[in-house]
Amino acid sequence: MADLRTIKIDGREIEVDPNLTLIQACEQAGIEVPRFCYHERLSIAGNCRMCLVEVVGGPPKPAASCAMQVKDLRPGKDGAPSEIRTNSPMVKKAREGVMEFLLINHPLDCPICDQGGECDLQDQAMAYGVDFSRYREPKRAAEELNLGPLVETHMTRCISCTRCVRFTTEVAGITQMGQTGRGEDSEITSYLNETLNSNLQGNIIDLCPVGALVSKPYAFTARPWELTKTETIDVMDALGSNIRVDTKGREVMRILPRNNDAVNEEWVSDKTRFVWDGLRRQRLDRPYIRENGKLRAADWGEALAAAATAMKGKKIAGLIGDLVPVEATFSLKQMIEGLGGKVECRTDRARLPAGNRSAYVGTATIADIDDAEMIQLIGTDPRNEAPVLNARIRRAWSRGAMIGLVGEPVDLTYEYAHVGNDRAALESLSSREISQETKDKPTMVIVGQGAIREADGEAVLAHAMRLAENTNSKLLILHTAAARVGAMDVGAVTEGGLDAAIDGAEVVYNLGADEVDIAPGAFVIYQGSHGDRGAHRADLILPGACYTEENGLFVNTEGRPQLAMRANFAPGVAKENWAILRALSAELGTKLPWDNLSALRRALVEAVPHLGQVDQVAANEWQPLDRFDLGNAGFRYAVTDFYLTNPIARASALMGELSAMAAARSASPDLAAE
Repeated sequence: MADLRTIKIDGREIEVDPNLTLIQACEQAGIEVPRFCYHERLSIAGNCRMCLVEVVGGPPKPAASCAMQVKDLRPGKDGAPSEIRTNSPMVKKAREGVMEFLLINHPLDCPICDQGGECDLQDQAMAYGVDFSRYREPKRAAEELNLGPLVETHMTRCISCTRCVRFTTEVAGITQMGQTGRGEDSEITSYLNETLNSNLQGNIIDLCPVGALVSKPYAFTARPWELTKTETIDVMDALGSNIRVDTKGREVMRILPRNNDAVNEEWVSDKTRFVWDGLRRQRLDRPYIRENGKLRAADWGEALAAAATAMKGKKIAGLIGDLVPVEATFSLKQMIEGLGGKVECRTDRARLPAGNRSAYVGTATIADIDDAEMIQLIGTDPRNEAPVLNARIRRAWSRGAMIGLVGEPVDLTYEYAHVGNDRAALESLSSREISQETKDKPTMVIVGQGAIREADGEAVLAHAMRLAENTNSKLLILHTAAARVGAMDVGAVTEGGLDAAIDGAEVVYNLGADEVDIAPGAFVIYQGSHGDRGAHRADLILPGACYTEENGLFVNTEGRPQLAMRANFAPGVAKENWAILRALSAELGTKLPWDNLSALRRALVEAVPHLGQVDQVAANEWQPLDRFDLGNAGFRYAVTDFYLTNPIARASALMGELSAMAAARSASPDLAAE
């Protein structure tokens, strides 16, 4: 770190890194400097001029604090510290002038603007602006852009901060937005009026400091002060993005990102942000029993009695779905194994070795990507499997990191060295001589679920671990199911995997596993939230809560336990998942030893202590695998349709529309060539 330098801000001396910009130095001193175009995670544009400060002894005009570094300040008289002022008459007058210019063409439609109540322009006009305008010329208007079904535009409100342009170019990795014209004629536009082709485009809604870019599905449905805000965790992928769920009454109205530098920073994928309409549709709101080939509604007493009757004395298998909290997984495991049955969470047949956390989680954290100089991807397409993680890899690449890929060539939004698409390429890579120079660099190996789903999946994992050993790399297993790591942690696995678990089972207890085809013959009890594939196959349906409707623990792909909090209530008579299992266990005569969630969590943490360390990543003991007999298969990716990966997404009309648009783009030779 560079030597600290003493400067004076508003008469107060502080020591700061000379490489900081003045706006960052002011933030360290706890002094607020208004801004529109500046954003901590984007490049500096310096074009809104709202962050002007006075540099004492400097030029006779205010300076843009976002574009000037501390080391550029001249020292004061007789070697005194450099001084800047953020509240002088010069600064106050400059800010008022800037605000007046920004509001020249801005329409007075705050009462109907979706940004109203959480608008930076409103807040800063009140704090730093003036209450009059001297401009009487005709106002400028701009045509709206069609950016697709997610982002609605009102370009007359735009103040040309270019945050959206910089985000789509630098973070999302697409080049479809830009600014044309100069002066009064400048405007933000999209290339050839294209819609945005990115899984991260919704983030420009949060970035826009005015109401120029707003959420199209959320438009005109609620005001911010009407909403109840709940901080929770996303389950649309295994990244465990921190989110805020806003509800109005019983309905989820929108989902926004929360900042967590170690996980998702302040971004979320479009599926996370817009899947909320799927929380309302195709819901299971009461128990059902199948009679004569048809489902009929039942009450809880009848349904639990029927489930207990079907299970007693039978060979039972329990399946864990992709969106199940750890508490429900632990409850099902205790209940099924108490009846002599088997439980399995690897419903996609991934060859994840039980008990070896270094092989099913790895040794890396998500934040390790930031410092990596080399990243090797094996059988993963992170752009579809974890778009926010992919943006982090892109940032490492933009800083000079080398990226390699073993798998089908795909557009990852950054350049990479394509090593090959078969097992031979991986074997050659893992047995290659590695120079000491490479070993000394911070490197990472990231393995996708698609790489380990074939029969030789454990051998693929063994080669990946050997590659990590040879290169002194950290290993990250990139999961696609939010529930998988937590289920592996509590031991919800069967020797031999899914086929061994359900082989010969007379009763299958399906806890939200909608990606599994269960052969005819077995009696299927389905416990879940949506009328998806699992419910269609079921002989008995027990309606459960989804991830916004119950408190639960989820462990993300790096092994970090995080708490999801209830934001609203389940529809009809649907219950929390752990409570259903507790009630059923009593009906079976093998009552689980807890009566509330607190007691369940105490038992859970006693069995698996690291699950009590919320928001911490436990260190995993390195246990390399020794099975290296690879097959001849190529690598296939775990996610083929980003928008339709789980029952909530498949229930969403918006996700269906986005999936159709993505399919049309991939089928069009013109767009594919683009």
